[in-house]
Amino acid sequence: MSGSNKAFSDPIRVGLVGIGKIARDQHVPALLADPRFVLAATASRHGRIDGVPGYHDIAEMLAGPDRIDAVSLCTPPGGRIDIARVAIDAGKAVMLEKPPATTLAEAEALVAAAQAAGVPLFATWHSREAAAVEEARAWLSDKTVRAARIIWAEDIRRWHPGQEWILDEGGFGVFDPGINALSIITRLLPDSFAVEQAELAIPAGRACPIAATVALRSGAVPVAVELDFLRTGPQRWDIEIDTDQGPLRLSDGGATSTIGDEAPRTASNREYPRLYARFAELLASGQADADLAPLAIVEAALTRGTIQKVAAFAF
Repeated sequence: MSGSNKAFSDPIRVGLVGIGKIARDQHVPALLADPRFVLAATASRHGRIDGVPGYHDIAEMLAGPDRIDAVSLCTPPGGRIDIARVAIDAGKAVMLEKPPATTLAEAEALVAAAQAAGVPLFATWHSREAAAVEEARAWLSDKTVRAARIIWAEDIRRWHPGQEWILDEGGFGVFDPGINALSIITRLLPDSFAVEQAELAIPAGRACPIAATVALRSGAVPVAVELDFLRTGPQRWDIEIDTDQGPLRLSDGGATSTIGDEAPRTASNREYPRLYARFAELLASGQADADLAPLAIVEAALTRGTIQKVAAFAF
């Protein structure tokens, strides 16, 4: 999708919306380290960044005296469509933390609105920028893939402490981290994906699953997905792919690759610096980047999956 050819000032002045864990851990360091960007202002009901003008919400931020060229949204997905529309209506380029919206329809509406307004829209998938993903994609390009397995098992209390919204309506539950795995597998396998079966474990009093298994198919390739938010032992973020020329394994969320019997190869992840480098490219070209395939898989699993009620969960 192409957008306007509007020239952005150098450096690009970014308004960061939503100052929570992901903003502090990833977005702020990436922005401060990239000379192409300036963190010009923030908008959050609760958080502030020292030394940066802070506002209560995006409307107040955009109405303020700080010039904003682009907006990066780090809020939970619920309500994000309304925040993004404010930015798009103001003619600002928009970068969306994953998942881009609560539903596929909302995400498609944002893509259409950005296209109509002629502003770049970037629906990010940070795990696609993990160190070994593109090397794995290149290795698979001349192989016949026979089957794939995803095991994404992590401790919700460790990685999402107190984030009640993640199990509320629109919070995605275990699919919030699980969509990272789906973003990788949809990058690695070229054929479109279909959900054949899904089983969702939803705690009493909650709206979203704390564990799930999903049977996917990409063309003729079966893909088995196991997602778990209650992993208290070693954390696992693994993708295993069987091919006619041996197995490939991505582990550590895509930072480590193992091909056949070779020794594992690990590189440092620079996911968010790479995302902001891509955002700078999109701003310079007036283009958009909004692949919604991972969100489509999650929506199909959540809406068509079989629900099993499990014990109540407390953070």
